[in-house]
Amino acid sequence: LLSQFDPDNTGYISTEKFRSLLQRHGSELDPHKLEVLLALADSNSEGRICYQDFVNLMSNKRSNSFRQAILQGNRRLCSKALLEETGLSLSQRLIRHVAYETLPREIDRKWYYDSYTCCPPPWFMITITIVAFFLYNGVVLDRFVLQVSHPLYLKNALLYHPQLRAQAWRYLTYIFMHAGIEHLGLNVVLQLLVGVPLEMVHGAARISFVYVAGVVAGSLAVSVADMRAPVVGSSGGVYALVSAHLANIVMNWSGMKCQFKLLRMAVALVCMSFEFGRAVWLRFHPSAYPPCPHPSFMAHLGGVMVGITLGVIILRNYEQRLQDQTLWWIFLSIYIIFVLFAIFWNIFAYSLLDLKLPPPP
Repeated sequence: LLSQFDPDNTGYISTEKFRSLLQRHGSELDPHKLEVLLALADSNSEGRICYQDFVNLMSNKRSNSFRQAILQGNRRLCSKALLEETGLSLSQRLIRHVAYETLPREIDRKWYYDSYTCCPPPWFMITITIVAFFLYNGVVLDRFVLQVSHPLYLKNALLYHPQLRAQAWRYLTYIFMHAGIEHLGLNVVLQLLVGVPLEMVHGAARISFVYVAGVVAGSLAVSVADMRAPVVGSSGGVYALVSAHLANIVMNWSGMKCQFKLLRMAVALVCMSFEFGRAVWLRFHPSAYPPCPHPSFMAHLGGVMVGITLGVIILRNYEQRLQDQTLWWIFLSIYIIFVLFAIFWNIFAYSLLDLKLPPPP
Protein backbone atom coordinates (compact mmCIF):
# COMPACT_ATOMS: atom_id res chain seq x y z
CA LEU A 1 0.00 0.00 0.00
CA LEU A 2 2.80 2.43 0.86
CA SER A 3 4.61 1.82 -2.43
CA GLN A 4 1.37 2.27 -4.39
CA PHE A 5 0.23 5.55 -2.82
CA ASP A 6 3.63 6.91 -1.81
CA PRO A 7 6.04 5.92 -4.61
CA ASP A 8 8.63 8.53 -3.57
CA ASN A 9 8.70 7.12 -0.01
CA THR A 10 8.00 10.50 1.61
CA GLY A 11 5.86 9.10 4.41
CA TYR A 12 2.78 10.98 3.17
CA ILE A 13 -0.23 10.19 0.98
CA SER A 14 -1.93 12.90 -1.04
CA THR A 15 -5.41 13.84 0.13
CA GLU A 16 -6.80 13.03 -3.32
CA LYS A 17 -5.38 9.49 -3.28
CA PHE A 18 -6.46 9.10 0.34
CA ARG A 19 -10.07 9.99 -0.55
CA SER A 20 -10.06 7.57 -3.48
CA LEU A 21 -8.85 4.84 -1.14
CA LEU A 22 -11.70 5.57 1.27
CA GLN A 23 -14.27 5.55 -1.51
CA ARG A 24 -12.98 2.22 -2.77
CA HIS A 25 -12.79 0.43 0.57
CA GLY A 26 -15.08 2.50 2.78
CA SER A 27 -17.79 -0.16 2.86
CA GLU A 28 -15.34 -2.59 4.46
CA LEU A 29 -14.55 -0.27 7.39
CA ASP A 30 -16.35 0.26 10.64
CA PRO A 31 -18.60 3.35 10.32
CA HIS A 32 -16.99 5.08 13.31
CA LYS A 33 -13.49 4.46 11.94
CA LEU A 34 -14.51 5.67 8.48
CA GLU A 35 -15.92 8.83 10.02
CA VAL A 36 -12.64 9.60 11.77
CA LEU A 37 -10.72 8.98 8.54
CA LEU A 38 -12.97 11.42 6.68
CA ALA A 39 -12.47 13.97 9.46
CA LEU A 40 -8.72 13.49 9.12
CA ALA A 41 -8.89 14.16 5.38
CA ASP A 42 -11.14 17.22 5.84
CA SER A 43 -8.92 18.72 8.51
CA ASN A 44 -5.72 18.65 6.48
CA SER A 45 -5.00 21.85 4.58
CA GLU A 46 -1.62 20.81 3.17
CA GLY A 47 -3.05 18.33 0.68
CA ARG A 48 -1.37 15.30 2.20
CA ILE A 49 -1.95 12.73 4.97
CA CYS A 50 0.73 11.24 7.19
CA TYR A 51 0.92 7.54 6.41
CA GLN A 52 1.78 6.70 10.03
CA ASP A 53 -1.42 8.41 11.19
CA PHE A 54 -3.36 6.16 8.87
CA VAL A 55 -1.54 3.08 10.23
CA ASN A 56 -2.15 4.20 13.82
CA LEU A 57 -5.85 4.54 13.17
CA MET A 58 -6.20 1.13 11.53
CA SER A 59 -4.21 -0.51 14.36
CA ASN A 60 -6.22 1.30 17.08
CA LYS A 61 -3.31 3.49 18.17
CA ARG A 62 -3.48 7.24 18.62
CA SER A 63 -0.51 9.46 17.97
CA ASN A 64 -0.24 13.08 18.99
CA SER A 65 0.00 14.18 15.35
CA PHE A 66 -3.17 12.27 14.51
CA ARG A 67 -5.03 13.80 17.44
CA GLN A 68 -3.91 17.29 16.51
CA ALA A 69 -4.95 16.76 12.91
CA ILE A 70 -8.43 15.89 14.11
CA LEU A 71 -8.83 18.53 16.82
CA GLN A 72 -7.20 21.48 15.06
CA GLY A 73 -8.79 20.95 11.67
CA ASN A 74 -12.09 22.50 10.63
CA ARG A 75 -13.77 19.13 10.40
CA ARG A 76 -17.45 18.47 10.71
CA LEU A 77 -18.52 15.04 11.89
CA CYS A 78 -21.23 14.09 9.47
CA SER A 79 -23.12 11.39 11.33
CA LYS A 80 -25.23 11.66 14.44
CA ALA A 81 -23.81 11.63 17.94
CA LEU A 82 -23.07 8.32 19.60
CA LEU A 83 -25.77 9.02 22.17
CA GLU A 84 -28.45 9.10 19.45
CA GLU A 85 -27.69 5.68 18.00
CA THR A 86 -30.41 3.06 18.44
CA GLY A 87 -30.58 -0.71 18.32
CA LEU A 88 -27.59 -1.25 20.60
CA SER A 89 -27.21 -4.32 22.76
CA LEU A 90 -27.00 -4.12 26.54
CA SER A 91 -23.19 -4.35 26.52
CA GLN A 92 -22.96 -1.68 23.81
CA ARG A 93 -25.21 0.63 25.80
CA LEU A 94 -23.03 0.07 28.88
CA ILE A 95 -19.86 0.97 26.94
CA ARG A 96 -21.59 4.04 25.52
CA HIS A 97 -22.69 5.06 29.02
CA VAL A 98 -19.13 4.71 30.34
CA ALA A 99 -17.85 6.81 27.43
CA TYR A 100 -20.25 9.64 28.23
CA GLU A 101 -19.52 9.38 31.95
CA THR A 102 -15.77 9.85 31.57
CA LEU A 103 -14.87 11.50 28.22
CA PRO A 104 -15.64 15.13 27.30
CA ARG A 105 -15.10 14.98 23.50
CA GLU A 106 -17.37 13.22 21.04
CA ILE A 107 -14.42 12.09 18.92
CA ASP A 108 -12.89 10.39 21.96
CA ARG A 109 -16.21 8.75 22.88
CA LYS A 110 -16.60 7.30 19.40
CA TRP A 111 -13.00 6.14 19.36
CA TYR A 112 -13.42 4.43 22.74
CA TYR A 113 -16.76 2.89 21.77
CA ASP A 114 -15.23 1.55 18.56
CA SER A 115 -12.04 0.15 20.08
CA TYR A 116 -13.10 -1.14 23.54
CA THR A 117 -13.21 -4.93 23.72
CA CYS A 118 -13.37 -5.52 27.50
CA CYS A 119 -10.10 -7.41 27.18
CA PRO A 120 -8.62 -7.10 29.68
CA PRO A 121 -11.55 -6.31 31.98
CA PRO A 122 -11.18 -3.73 34.79
CA TRP A 123 -9.36 -6.26 36.94
CA PHE A 124 -7.33 -3.91 39.13
CA MET A 125 -10.17 -2.10 40.91
CA ILE A 126 -12.21 -5.28 41.28
CA THR A 127 -9.24 -7.22 42.65
CA ILE A 128 -8.18 -4.53 45.11
CA THR A 129 -11.76 -4.30 46.37
CA ILE A 130 -12.14 -8.06 46.84
CA VAL A 131 -8.81 -8.27 48.64
CA ALA A 132 -9.68 -5.33 50.91
CA PHE A 133 -13.07 -6.78 51.77
CA PHE A 134 -12.39 -10.48 52.18
CA LEU A 135 -8.81 -11.68 52.05
CA TYR A 136 -7.60 -10.28 55.36
CA ASN A 137 -10.61 -8.96 57.22
CA GLY A 138 -12.89 -11.85 56.34
CA VAL A 139 -10.59 -14.88 56.11
CA VAL A 140 -7.72 -14.27 58.51
CA LEU A 141 -9.62 -12.46 61.25
CA ASP A 142 -12.89 -14.34 60.72
CA ARG A 143 -14.78 -11.06 60.61
CA PHE A 144 -15.55 -8.63 57.81
CA VAL A 145 -14.21 -5.41 59.34
CA LEU A 146 -11.51 -4.84 61.92
CA GLN A 147 -13.04 -2.22 64.25
CA VAL A 148 -10.73 0.19 66.05
CA SER A 149 -12.02 -1.26 69.33
CA HIS A 150 -11.05 -4.82 68.33
CA PRO A 151 -8.21 -6.34 70.39
CA LEU A 152 -6.22 -7.10 67.22
CA TYR A 153 -6.60 -3.58 65.83
CA LEU A 154 -2.96 -2.58 66.36
CA LYS A 155 -1.51 -6.10 66.41
CA ASN A 156 -1.42 -6.88 62.70
CA ALA A 157 1.19 -6.70 59.99
CA LEU A 158 -0.78 -4.44 57.62
CA LEU A 159 -1.63 -1.26 59.52
CA TYR A 160 0.77 1.69 59.39
CA HIS A 161 2.13 2.46 62.85
CA PRO A 162 4.69 5.23 63.54
CA GLN A 163 6.84 2.94 65.68
CA LEU A 164 6.99 0.40 62.83
CA ARG A 165 7.56 2.82 59.95
CA ALA A 166 10.81 1.04 59.03
CA GLN A 167 8.63 -1.82 57.75
CA ALA A 168 8.13 -0.25 54.33
CA TRP A 169 5.23 -2.48 53.22
CA ARG A 170 2.98 -0.84 55.79
CA TYR A 171 2.94 2.35 53.68
CA LEU A 172 0.88 0.34 51.16
CA THR A 173 -0.82 -2.51 53.03
CA TYR A 174 -2.70 -0.23 55.43
CA ILE A 175 -5.39 0.07 52.73
CA PHE A 176 -6.62 -3.45 53.58
CA MET A 177 -7.61 -2.44 57.12
CA HIS A 178 -10.66 -0.29 57.90
CA ALA A 179 -11.90 1.46 61.02
CA GLY A 180 -15.46 0.20 60.93
CA ILE A 181 -18.07 -1.09 58.52
CA GLU A 182 -19.11 2.43 57.45
CA HIS A 183 -15.49 3.28 56.62
CA LEU A 184 -15.13 0.17 54.47
CA GLY A 185 -18.57 0.57 52.91
CA LEU A 186 -18.06 4.12 51.65
CA ASN A 187 -14.62 3.35 50.27
CA VAL A 188 -15.85 0.24 48.46
CA VAL A 189 -18.82 2.09 46.94
CA LEU A 190 -16.71 4.99 45.67
CA GLN A 191 -13.98 2.63 44.51
CA LEU A 192 -16.36 0.58 42.37
CA LEU A 193 -18.67 3.33 41.10
CA VAL A 194 -15.83 5.64 40.07
CA GLY A 195 -12.77 3.42 39.74
CA VAL A 196 -14.21 0.68 37.51
CA PRO A 197 -15.50 3.02 34.74
CA LEU A 198 -12.25 4.97 34.82
CA GLU A 199 -10.24 1.77 34.45
CA MET A 200 -12.46 0.65 31.56
CA VAL A 201 -11.55 3.85 29.70
CA HIS A 202 -7.99 4.61 30.78
CA GLY A 203 -6.70 1.11 31.47
CA ALA A 204 -5.30 -0.63 34.52
CA ALA A 205 -1.80 0.86 34.21
CA ARG A 206 -2.90 4.49 34.50
CA ILE A 207 -5.59 3.93 37.12
CA SER A 208 -3.40 1.71 39.28
CA PHE A 209 -0.66 4.35 39.12
CA VAL A 210 -3.03 7.09 40.35
CA TYR A 211 -4.44 4.77 43.03
CA VAL A 212 -1.06 3.58 44.36
CA ALA A 213 0.40 7.10 44.18
CA GLY A 214 -2.52 8.32 46.30
CA VAL A 215 -2.01 5.47 48.79
CA VAL A 216 1.70 6.20 49.19
CA ALA A 217 1.14 9.95 49.41
CA GLY A 218 -1.51 9.34 52.07
CA SER A 219 0.70 7.35 54.43
CA LEU A 220 3.69 9.64 53.85
CA ALA A 221 1.52 12.69 54.55
CA VAL A 222 0.56 11.16 57.88
CA SER A 223 4.19 10.39 58.70
CA VAL A 224 5.06 14.06 58.09
CA ALA A 225 2.02 15.98 59.37
CA ASP A 226 0.50 13.66 61.99
CA MET A 227 3.55 11.79 63.22
CA ARG A 228 2.07 10.01 66.24
CA ALA A 229 -0.98 8.46 64.53
CA PRO A 230 -1.49 5.12 62.77
CA VAL A 231 -3.29 4.84 59.41
CA VAL A 232 -5.91 2.44 58.07
CA GLY A 233 -8.25 2.46 55.06
CA SER A 234 -8.01 2.88 51.29
CA SER A 235 -9.16 6.50 51.34
CA GLY A 236 -5.85 7.79 49.94
CA GLY A 237 -6.22 5.83 46.71
CA VAL A 238 -10.00 6.28 46.49
CA TYR A 239 -9.81 10.04 47.03
CA ALA A 240 -7.09 10.32 44.37
CA LEU A 241 -9.36 8.71 41.76
CA VAL A 242 -12.54 10.51 42.77
CA SER A 243 -10.93 13.96 43.04
CA ALA A 244 -9.23 13.52 39.64
CA HIS A 245 -12.51 12.48 38.04
CA LEU A 246 -14.49 15.34 39.61
CA ALA A 247 -11.82 17.87 38.65
CA ASN A 248 -11.97 16.71 35.04
CA ILE A 249 -15.75 17.02 35.02
CA VAL A 250 -15.47 20.60 36.29
CA MET A 251 -12.76 21.54 33.77
CA ASN A 252 -14.71 19.99 30.88
CA TRP A 253 -18.19 20.86 32.11
CA SER A 254 -19.60 21.92 28.74
CA GLY A 255 -18.29 18.84 26.98
CA MET A 256 -19.48 16.30 29.55
CA LYS A 257 -22.82 14.96 28.29
CA CYS A 258 -23.45 12.47 31.10
CA GLN A 259 -26.88 12.58 32.65
CA PHE A 260 -27.32 13.98 36.14
CA LYS A 261 -23.69 15.13 36.29
CA LEU A 262 -24.53 17.78 38.88
CA LEU A 263 -26.36 15.23 41.04
CA ARG A 264 -23.52 12.73 40.69
CA MET A 265 -20.97 15.33 41.76
CA ALA A 266 -23.11 16.30 44.72
CA VAL A 267 -23.52 12.68 45.86
CA ALA A 268 -19.78 12.02 45.52
CA LEU A 269 -18.90 15.18 47.44
CA VAL A 270 -21.42 14.38 50.19
CA CYS A 271 -20.02 10.83 50.58
CA MET A 272 -16.45 12.10 50.65
CA SER A 273 -17.29 14.86 53.10
CA PHE A 274 -19.14 12.47 55.39
CA GLU A 275 -16.30 9.97 55.39
CA PHE A 276 -13.67 12.69 55.87
CA GLY A 277 -15.68 14.32 58.67
CA ARG A 278 -16.00 10.95 60.38
CA ALA A 279 -12.22 10.44 60.10
CA VAL A 280 -11.53 13.86 61.67
CA TRP A 281 -13.97 13.16 64.50
CA LEU A 282 -12.49 9.72 65.12
CA ARG A 283 -8.93 11.07 65.14
CA PHE A 284 -9.66 13.38 68.08
CA HIS A 285 -12.03 11.02 69.86
CA PRO A 286 -10.60 9.31 72.98
CA SER A 287 -8.74 6.20 71.91
CA ALA A 288 -9.79 2.73 72.98
CA TYR A 289 -6.11 1.86 73.42
CA PRO A 290 -4.27 4.88 74.86
CA PRO A 291 -1.68 6.22 74.44
CA CYS A 292 -2.03 5.24 70.76
CA PRO A 293 -4.50 7.62 69.06
CA HIS A 294 -7.14 6.69 66.53
CA PRO A 295 -6.18 6.62 62.80
CA SER A 296 -5.17 9.86 61.10
CA PHE A 297 -7.24 11.67 58.47
CA MET A 298 -4.22 13.14 56.64
CA ALA A 299 -4.21 10.24 54.17
CA HIS A 300 -7.42 11.64 52.67
CA LEU A 301 -5.73 14.96 51.95
CA GLY A 302 -2.69 13.26 50.45
CA GLY A 303 -4.96 11.35 48.07
CA VAL A 304 -6.80 14.51 47.03
CA MET A 305 -3.52 16.29 46.23
CA VAL A 306 -2.41 13.40 44.02
CA GLY A 307 -5.81 13.37 42.30
CA ILE A 308 -5.85 17.04 41.35
CA THR A 309 -2.25 16.96 40.09
CA LEU A 310 -1.10 13.64 38.62
CA GLY A 311 -4.62 12.24 38.31
CA VAL A 312 -6.02 15.19 36.36
CA ILE A 313 -3.25 14.94 33.76
CA ILE A 314 -3.66 11.18 33.35
CA LEU A 315 -7.45 11.27 33.05
CA ARG A 316 -7.56 14.36 30.86
CA ASN A 317 -5.44 12.93 28.06
CA TYR A 318 -7.28 9.90 26.76
CA GLU A 319 -4.90 7.45 25.08
CA GLN A 320 -2.16 10.07 24.84
CA ARG A 321 1.51 9.59 25.62
CA LEU A 322 2.23 11.19 28.96
CA GLN A 323 5.88 11.56 27.94
CA ASP A 324 4.80 14.46 25.72
CA GLN A 325 2.88 16.30 28.46
CA THR A 326 4.98 19.04 30.07
CA LEU A 327 2.60 19.52 32.98
CA TRP A 328 2.72 15.78 33.68
CA TRP A 329 6.48 15.94 34.17
CA ILE A 330 6.18 18.98 36.44
CA PHE A 331 3.65 17.29 38.71
CA LEU A 332 5.54 13.99 38.63
CA SER A 333 8.72 15.80 39.68
CA ILE A 334 6.86 17.49 42.55
CA TYR A 335 5.49 14.12 43.65
CA ILE A 336 8.94 12.49 43.56
CA ILE A 337 10.43 15.38 45.52
CA PHE A 338 7.71 15.01 48.15
CA VAL A 339 8.32 11.25 48.41
CA LEU A 340 12.08 11.77 48.82
CA PHE A 341 11.49 14.51 51.39
CA ALA A 342 9.12 12.28 53.35
CA ILE A 343 11.60 9.40 53.30
CA PHE A 344 14.38 11.58 54.74
CA TRP A 345 11.89 13.06 57.19
CA ASN A 346 11.05 9.57 58.43
CA ILE A 347 14.72 8.71 58.78
CA PHE A 348 15.91 11.82 60.64
CA ALA A 349 13.05 14.01 61.89
CA TYR A 350 11.56 11.61 64.44
CA SER A 351 14.82 11.37 66.36
CA LEU A 352 15.70 15.05 65.97
CA LEU A 353 12.31 16.20 67.25
CA ASP A 354 12.49 13.72 70.13
CA LEU A 355 8.81 12.86 69.82
CA LYS A 356 7.14 10.64 72.34
CA LEU A 357 5.57 8.03 70.09
CA PRO A 358 2.97 5.52 71.21
CA PRO A 359 4.47 2.15 72.16
CA PRO A 360 4.70 -0.53 69.48
CA PRO A 361 1.74 -2.92 69.42
